[in-house]
Amino acid sequence: FSDVLALPIFKQEDSSLPQENETKHPPFQYVMCAATSPAVKLYDETLTYLNQGQSYEIRMLDNRKAGDIPEINGKLVKSIIRVVFHDRRLQYTEHQQLEGWKWNRPGDRLLDLDIPMSVGVIDIKTNPSQLNAVEFLWDPTKCTSAFIQVHCISTEFTPRKHGGEKGVPFRIQVDTFKQTENGEYTDHLHSASCQIKVFKPKGADRKQKTDREKMEKRTAHEKEKYQPSYDTTVLTECSPWPDTPTTFVNNSPTPAPTFTSAQHNSYNVPDSNSSSPNHQGDGTSQGSGDLHPSATIQETQQWLLKHRFSTYTRLFSNFSGADLLKLTREDLVQICGPADGIRLYNALKSRSVRPRLTIYVCQEPLQSIQLERPEAGNGDSSNGAIYVYHAIYLEEMVASEVTRKLALAFNIPLHQINQVYRQGPTGIHILVSDQMVQNFQDESCFLFTAIKAENGEGFHIILK
Repeated sequence: FSDVLALPIFKQEDSSLPQENETKHPPFQYVMCAATSPAVKLYDETLTYLNQGQSYEIRMLDNRKAGDIPEINGKLVKSIIRVVFHDRRLQYTEHQQLEGWKWNRPGDRLLDLDIPMSVGVIDIKTNPSQLNAVEFLWDPTKCTSAFIQVHCISTEFTPRKHGGEKGVPFRIQVDTFKQTENGEYTDHLHSASCQIKVFKPKGADRKQKTDREKMEKRTAHEKEKYQPSYDTTVLTECSPWPDTPTTFVNNSPTPAPTFTSAQHNSYNVPDSNSSSPNHQGDGTSQGSGDLHPSATIQETQQWLLKHRFSTYTRLFSNFSGADLLKLTREDLVQICGPADGIRLYNALKSRSVRPRLTIYVCQEPLQSIQLERPEAGNGDSSNGAIYVYHAIYLEEMVASEVTRKLALAFNIPLHQINQVYRQGPTGIHILVSDQMVQNFQDESCFLFTAIKAENGEGFHIILK
């Protein structure tokens, strides 16, 4: 046999093996301090039982050889820890599964980091719309341990069956990135994961004991088919999770995470004088804030910031206006979650807020813009004229809103309007108050007259 291995063909293959192994040498290793199950066959992936809400240590170890990845020497790296579905069928419906869980467990997270117990983790961040992931920075040259708590149990995602139910397995996955030239941690370095099942408190201990007792009852020959139970679980290398910040995959089972520190986002509030029916209370005026298909990537980023979608600017960093407008409502809900997804869809489609009251106002005949009626059938022109009315849309049922919208519609400086009156019985002038505006009938029509104030400063407006 040794003579056969000495043949040139085997020597050539053998010489290439060290080089291949060298390229596959993982730069990091992650070890979870929880015992693996003894009831796992030799060539199957390990399975680890966890208790719901209990803190488990994941040791973040620098596994580099001398000279490997020198660019991270003396620098921090970023890791994202996730709890995800192991079953591919559930991966494709993960968003719906997690939304259902969130509905039943409002305010809870699937995965938390036990910060007081963790060691060496810096700048910990979570995203309220990404309940199954946490991220942090750490120094590979220092002792680092992240203590995680998984709050979802395996049976919460299993259809109830007659005679009991069997919990679905999850995966704990760690993705690590290094910093790029522009300062963002998006350059992927390493990913590893392990298979877990989560039980109610103390349920994992009972399951581990049950598996151990079953194995003790097996014959020595049967035991050889199973791998031993180890005190710790070593996460094995895997592909990066498809929603990593390096790229966005449209068919990824979960929305891309966008982690941001808690901060106050600033945006411009438009002039409240707008008489457009699309004027909304979210700080934008859709009439002048539509996203056009021709918008560049930079203009699209500005549009997102202006409309309070700063959380998703990094996710849509390579999207032009046309790219964003092509996304369907379902796409946006899948990417941004139901609340922000629907809000973004409505903003893109210019979904307007219906005004609370609409009135029509026209200037007095002598000052109005008149459009001659078409000639009558007998060739005589009509003595009447069409008077142009302006539509005034009110989002607030207050007199000051009427004054602002009138000033805007008829190009009158707002500070020059002293009072707004409504002409009442026998020609009396009634001051327009908030209560009067609240009692206006929708789509009422008024004639507009502006008269100089008694002191000669400004105008009074009379609605007839």
